[in-house]
Amino acid sequence: MKKSKRTEFIAVVITIGLPLFLTQTALAATTANVSNISSFLQNLITAAAGLAGLVATGFFVIGGFSYITSSGNPEHLEKAKRTLLYSSVGLAITIAAFALSTIVTQLATSAFGGN
Repeated sequence: MKKSKRTEFIAVVITIGLPLFLTQTALAATTANVSNISSFLQNLITAAAGLAGLVATGFFVIGGFSYITSSGNPEHLEKAKRTLLYSSVGLAITIAAFALSTIVTQLATSAFGGN
């Protein structure tokens, strides 16, 4: 039953947060050059990073709530600590991937010519 509520909570967080990141209008490209492709990929990566940040925030809330309500039960306390640890590691990986993709995009744009 707890899995069901947790899954419902994650689904609600994604459903509410997804439109916040996917509201940009998609326009048809006139030419297929490097700047259009890199712009598309950068927008895609930005949306994915935003979604991952939203999911990590949801898991921070779940882990924090579990930590507070563990009532001294070592098993629940350890599970809550793992949830917090894994969500922070996931968020750190997401931030690092976003930074790396931004650097690679800037290097590719300057190397292959773009706007």
